[in-house]
Amino acid sequence: MYNPGSMARQHQRPFYRRKRGGVAKPVIFYIDDDPNVLQSIGRDLRRQYGDRFRLLNADSGPSALEAVRQFKLRGEPIALFIVDQRMPAMTGVEFLAEALRIFPDAKRILLTAYTDIEAAIRAINEVGIHHYLLKPWHPPEERLYPIVDDLLDDWLSAYRAPFEGVRLIGYRWSPASHEIKHFLALNQVPYQWLDVAQSDEAQTLLEHMGLQHPQLPVVLFPDGSFLEKPAAGAIAERIGLTTRPQRPFYDLAIIGAGPSGLAAGVYAASEGLQTVLIEKQAPGGQAGTSARIENYLGFPVGLSGADLARRATAQARRFGAEILSPVAAVGVRVEGPYRIVTLSDGREISCHALLITTGVTYRMLDVPGAGELTGAGVYYEATMSEAAAYEGQNLFIVGAGNSAGQAAAYFSKYAAQATLVVRGATLAASMSQYLIDQLSAIDNVTVLTETLVVEAHGTDHLEALTLEHQGQRETCPAGALFVFIGANPPTGWLCDLVECDPQGYILCGAYLPASKNRASKWPLEREPYMFETSVPGIFVTGDVRHGSVKRIATAVGEGAMVVQFIHQYLGNL
Repeated sequence: MYNPGSMARQHQRPFYRRKRGGVAKPVIFYIDDDPNVLQSIGRDLRRQYGDRFRLLNADSGPSALEAVRQFKLRGEPIALFIVDQRMPAMTGVEFLAEALRIFPDAKRILLTAYTDIEAAIRAINEVGIHHYLLKPWHPPEERLYPIVDDLLDDWLSAYRAPFEGVRLIGYRWSPASHEIKHFLALNQVPYQWLDVAQSDEAQTLLEHMGLQHPQLPVVLFPDGSFLEKPAAGAIAERIGLTTRPQRPFYDLAIIGAGPSGLAAGVYAASEGLQTVLIEKQAPGGQAGTSARIENYLGFPVGLSGADLARRATAQARRFGAEILSPVAAVGVRVEGPYRIVTLSDGREISCHALLITTGVTYRMLDVPGAGELTGAGVYYEATMSEAAAYEGQNLFIVGAGNSAGQAAAYFSKYAAQATLVVRGATLAASMSQYLIDQLSAIDNVTVLTETLVVEAHGTDHLEALTLEHQGQRETCPAGALFVFIGANPPTGWLCDLVECDPQGYILCGAYLPASKNRASKWPLEREPYMFETSVPGIFVTGDVRHGSVKRIATAVGEGAMVVQFIHQYLGNL
């Protein structure tokens, strides 16, 4: 039977809490069916190596082999096997023959009796044992420690600590793999990508999971458990994200945790309001994907969108705001003083005040081939986590706004050529001057004005693009295409409740029609507060608001300001 010793498996806890004190210690695994021998060698090993190595044992070859497979799945290295030759069901040599397929670099010692010396010598040729040790080995200072010291020193000289986070196994051009990569990156979860077409490690791990026909992608967690082709919600629960509300009622519910929602969450929670943020993807929203924000006040050298999202999320949580992610709001209704939000899992939460700050969604490129290749070379966000995969390739970015400019500047560090495809005659009307100047100074960035992408080509992934410039078409090899051609408000599910403009942006405050013309028949004598929609107690800020300025600093400012008016609304209930 395998004895895990100090290796407690805590499957229900977030993975980043499982290991304490940094990198896991390498394992010395000793195996013998005689409990007296196990006790004796364990005592001697602990005395000399217990501070630097984890000492684990098993009393049979089959149980030890199952443990070895689990070590592999958890990414825990085995430095040394010490195995008895004479064990029922599986000899020491038979065990080592199997175990070395999983940990080929582990050192190995065979425990033998004097009468087994010939078997031990044969084992040197059969499984490449490094030493055979006669029982008893006392005194250990002379007969055990010098041997083990030498083998461990040799192993440590070539040892490279394994990756200890989430591992993602899949096919590079799979849209499902891309979606999980994007989800992990947005939530700032470190992960290791293993391509089944190129990685022997990926094939080995799938074999030890017992997956003959795996449903890719497979997400492997540090405790050795895994999920096949999982939804984001299933991954979220395993990595410790909050997906279920802690209470049924809140003073303020915020739909969307981009910069505006996070700012509102910080100010509302810091001022004592019970606050929940509902985010369908990851805190930070689309701003969290920005490679570099260089015009944000107070950061003279700029900061990344991921850094801004991380700081703001930590700040909101520190003040007590609850963040549900990835959870979507799919419905809102009004019942007296309550605004009731239906979540994507069917749960409902109620609140007195509701803030809508969902941002916008990128507009899709409507040309032949683009839809089929989405997630397989055609992307709608700057996937910084995958940038190194495009090293030396020709990349194209469509768009003329800051998002497109930031993506071109970032990918130029990896690509052989980054080409910005712009429909208009100039960038000046839609891109900040600092970005225009920055792009002009980068040698491998080209800006093509008055140019359109008219077709994407490829079988299972993008291979080429057809561009049109002043009626002339040309087909160019392309490693990837990043699309930033504007955005639409995701408000189709809200416009029956609150008034929106013809494009779907939510009207509020001074932008609402005059009282006598309001289709919603504003029920109160007072005028709507700033940022208040046509329904009292429902507010809107950020890019989804009609008339908003599409800048991160503006969204943050609106999120901070709206809390004042929410307090006024709550004070009059």
